Amino acid sequence: QVQLVESGGGSVQAGGSLRLSCAASEYGYGYSDYCMAWFRQAPGKEREEIASFYTLGDITYYLDSEKGRFTISQDNAKNTLYLQIHSLKPEDTAMYYCAADRTFSGSSCSVKRLWTTFQYWGQGTQVTVST
Repeated sequence: QVQLVESGGGSVQAGGSLRLSCAASEYGYGYSDYCMAWFRQAPGKEREEIASFYTLGDITYYLDSEKGRFTISQDNAKNTLYLQIHSLKPEDTAMYYCAADRTFSGSSCSVKRLWTTFQYWGQGTQVTVST
């Protein structure tokens, strides 16, 4: 199994940028095929997948409405997944979670999935965007 720890959240002004990090425990992540994803959950709303990355094959998925503002990437040497967010908006205010699962194929990882289908989760990192 893999353990996930997010960091990089904070309070920023609209128009700014943030890079969120998700550090994965070495066991499993570095030697297996994982579907890694970023979700966000705003107050009163359901947790929603915004981007995913298949660790073997560089396959990615982005929520259509956020294409161009979000970039997901990984650093294999550091066992870390990143989410770069540009042009932050107040509506981006949410808790951002990193998730992982080994049961998806690359093609399954490349489409939007419900949060209930992912097995492993981090504790989340809060992003607050002010005007």
